[in-house]
Amino acid sequence: MKENLLIVDDNPDNLRLLTATLSEQGYHIRKALNGAIALKSIEQVPPDLILLDITMPGMNGYEVCQVLKNQPTTQEIPIIFISALDAVLDKVQAFEVGGSDYITKPFQGQEVIARIENQLTIQRQRRQLQAEIQERQKAEQALQMSLQIVSHDLRNPVLGMAMILNNYLKNASPTEPILFPSEVLQRMAQSCDRQLALINSLVMSQQLETQTITLNRQPLDLGELLQNFAAEWHPQLEAHPAQLILDYPASLPSVSADSNLIWRVLENLVANALKYNPQNPLIMTIRLEPQAGQMICSVADNGIGIPADLLTSLFQAYQRGNRASQSPGFGLGLYLCRQIIEAHQGQIAATSELGAGLTIVFTLPLTASPPA
Repeated sequence: MKENLLIVDDNPDNLRLLTATLSEQGYHIRKALNGAIALKSIEQVPPDLILLDITMPGMNGYEVCQVLKNQPTTQEIPIIFISALDAVLDKVQAFEVGGSDYITKPFQGQEVIARIENQLTIQRQRRQLQAEIQERQKAEQALQMSLQIVSHDLRNPVLGMAMILNNYLKNASPTEPILFPSEVLQRMAQSCDRQLALINSLVMSQQLETQTITLNRQPLDLGELLQNFAAEWHPQLEAHPAQLILDYPASLPSVSADSNLIWRVLENLVANALKYNPQNPLIMTIRLEPQAGQMICSVADNGIGIPADLLTSLFQAYQRGNRASQSPGFGLGLYLCRQIIEAHQGQIAATSELGAGLTIVFTLPLTASPPA
């Protein structure tokens, strides 16, 4: 599709000639007999290029050009001066006020077309370069966010395993071998697996940016997942100290979910509760309730809570709690939780009362029942 050109000239014959010449080339032509009309036309619909006469009643071409170059919305429009003035100083002034090219009257049609095409080609290349720069910046931001998310989530399994090892080392003899129960070794191995999965999840950077996280969906027993989660987090909860209560029916339907990603959601919610609630003792309750084809999951604590005005932005990137100055972090944990839950076609929300704790509720779809 050919570009939109604006011709500004107080001579009707010049307007007709240029319009006929350029229309034959497929350009969409608009005309203005003076600078004031031209500026109004440009304000309504900016053209792709302007052919501008210099000597006109009222505003001359130099003044029109200066107005356009001083406005952010029009300063990038290429302007070709087309004038009977052929002195060097006239041309120099045209370029000084922001002109892209200069054609002397009387003009040749082919020369005008060639100069227009040259400026339009430069404009297309500039726009393409700007688009490529924006895409690269977007990719760099996505990668930076992914690195921050992974480093954020790696802290939890690393800290848990370090606490287990330190507890054994504290009571160990310098000369006797340390014996680990198989259950402890199993938890440590699972922690290592999660760390590896987090490192591998660096590929999630582009997925997070486009909100198309790839899920490894399988039928998942959330009750069993919670039991394993509570066992692995026991050292950190004991060190806080904090108590984690699991509340769910004895018989639960499975959910359709990615177990590794749901584990990351739980880790972020529990880690946040510990980080922002240093008072003792802290009591957290995770409840599960199947309802209308979905599992209602809530994580509640009896901590300090957060102000109501922060709830609306709680799940946005780089939002940090009201004790952020005392705790390191990027403010990406709850943002990641939202991304994961929404990728599961679920919803996540928070309620809070200052001094009475915070409750975060999210939903997951139940596994579809097999056809009878």
